[in-house]
Amino acid sequence: MEFTLQPLRKIFKRAGAKRVGDRAAIELGAVLEKRAKTILEEAKHLSEHSGRRTVMRKDVKMAKKNLDKL
Repeated sequence: MEFTLQPLRKIFKRAGAKRVGDRAAIELGAVLEKRAKTILEEAKHLSEHSGRRTVMRKDVKMAKKNLDKL
């Protein structure tokens, strides 16, 4: 997992949790990492389709939009 536990706990706290277990934070990190990987793979595909090697903000936004439709 690429995320550290403290930022993940902070997300839980902002959502209203009083206490957060390590396993809950680790699971959230795994879910976020999987979702991010899916979006970034689609963004890479979109940038290549546009004839660019650089992934831009608009590619990430479009990838998220495309995947939300599924």
